[in-house]
Amino acid sequence: MIPTQPARPRRCTLAVPGSSEKMMTKAAALAVDQVLLDLEDAVAVDAKASARASVIDALKDLSWHAQTLSIRINDVRTPWCHDDIIQVVTQAGERLDTIILTKAKSPGDVAFVHLLLDQLEGKLGLSKRIGIECLIEEVEGLMRVEEIAASSDRIETLIFGVGDYAASQHMPLASVGSTADYPPDLWHYPRFKLTMASRANGIAPMDGPFADFQDMRSLELEAGRAHTLGMAGKWAIHPDQVDPIQAMFTPSAERIAAARKQTAAYEIAQANGQGAINVDGVMVDAASIRLSQGLLDQADLLGL
Repeated sequence: MIPTQPARPRRCTLAVPGSSEKMMTKAAALAVDQVLLDLEDAVAVDAKASARASVIDALKDLSWHAQTLSIRINDVRTPWCHDDIIQVVTQAGERLDTIILTKAKSPGDVAFVHLLLDQLEGKLGLSKRIGIECLIEEVEGLMRVEEIAASSDRIETLIFGVGDYAASQHMPLASVGSTADYPPDLWHYPRFKLTMASRANGIAPMDGPFADFQDMRSLELEAGRAHTLGMAGKWAIHPDQVDPIQAMFTPSAERIAAARKQTAAYEIAQANGQGAINVDGVMVDAASIRLSQGLLDQADLLGL
């Protein structure tokens, strides 16, 4: 199923507790691609209703710099999910770009959110179609990630939720995103599997957060690994993480210039009947141009 949602810059998604008016106000002023207002893990059980009301007020009343505004709802097996969707969409649906579905385990979970959005958008006459982002953070979700990725044309991203995933697999880790004493990249397989499922279905793969926000070196290492595998961006849980993450997922001016030069030279070569050429000592052929085009598409999306 091909998504019909718009392409959006998603180098960094900043997660903000929906129960903190102070943090939401600060996040509104930040130059980050996406902000998610969290109604799930960052909100205590007895604060779910009040946080939902605060998120609605923040969406409607604050002046947001982020290009994409999202809420993370409680999962479909909880008593809060239904109200999260209905109340936020009813009262602030015009300001909401996507809903982040927590603990997506099956296509049925996505179908629940998709159909509820269909009904609400029709009832309310909303002018835009709200997207769905799926958190893959349980072993069941990773096992069925290909089915989930293809289950709705509202899906815009799949996100690897590393913390809950580690718990679901009984990994003895000290903090979210850490790799303990595992010598290679502990998260290579789930990142790779999720990225393949996403790209095969035309949606953006996202990496989850790194909890130790004082360890910038490890943050950049993990972001770099995700970027190398073809992920579109990474979540942040602290404003200090935003700039390093966005820098990692932003193509350099040098790479953009080289891609444009190769593309221009290849177009001339094609017109002259050549299939492969030499540009500054690098062989450029059809496969090279596919790589360059992906980078140039990203540059265009970012206005670079």
